[in-house]
Amino acid sequence: MIMQSEFRPSAVVVGASRGIGRAIAKVAAREHGAVVVLVARSPEGLAAAAAEVRAAGGEAFTLELDLLVADASARLQDFLSANGLFCDVLVNSAGYGLRGSATLLPVEDQLGIIDLNIRALSDLTLRFLPGMAARGRGGVLNLGSIAGFTPGPNMALYYASKAFVRFFSEALHQELRRTGVTVTCVAPGPVSTEFLEKSGAGRAQLFKILPKLDSDYVAERAWRGFKSGRRLVVPGISAKLVALAAALLPSAATLPLIGRLQRRSSDPCPCGSGKTFKECRRLGHRAVTTAGP
Repeated sequence: MIMQSEFRPSAVVVGASRGIGRAIAKVAAREHGAVVVLVARSPEGLAAAAAEVRAAGGEAFTLELDLLVADASARLQDFLSANGLFCDVLVNSAGYGLRGSATLLPVEDQLGIIDLNIRALSDLTLRFLPGMAARGRGGVLNLGSIAGFTPGPNMALYYASKAFVRFFSEALHQELRRTGVTVTCVAPGPVSTEFLEKSGAGRAQLFKILPKLDSDYVAERAWRGFKSGRRLVVPGISAKLVALAAALLPSAATLPLIGRLQRRSSDPCPCGSGKTFKECRRLGHRAVTTAGP
């Protein structure tokens, strides 16, 4: 049995099998003697990420874990203990979004955004943060988004979840000042990852207009900002301009614009008529009679 005093520090990257999380794992591995614990659902993605961590000079551990199970954070804690490790740095990069009208997207899928982007992130953060504070070292790097700076019609829950990540992270950053623990939120704009395709966001005009960042670039900026103790990191000029516009412009101006740019004319109308938004608008959004409540 390994004595707790002999436990080694590790960087725990959640959502490490692809995208920004996988890129951050490679950056973390460059730290001298870094131990990186990779957590995700995909065994193939984990194996590939582990190979990249080792190639970067790190020591890799992998844990196949579904974060939506009730005891996910406890299982992760047990895995660390069993391997003689403690969480020195936590990277919360798991999450997903959906594009479409809130009245039409499956309710369970939408609630899953809350469960993963908010509940799971909070559970992991609150589980490992007390130990960091007690040791006076380490911290949490949370993956937010430029979407967290404004409401987002046609991706309502995703935008709202990223606003939570931003405000939660910034509040914890302030609470833990001068304790040796850093909490940082990185808020990039669109990134060239599978997210755009899986969420459907890549088909919206907004995500065609905004420049796409490279995940390695975002990872480098995020890690550098975290290590320097920053509260918020917004990589890229376009993302900074969007954040500035969101701060300066009233919601009355930004909401209609974002709504139009994230809706396609061929999208189903939120009224439930079964017609496209374009067809239904031409007909004046006539009411749909239903038998249900």
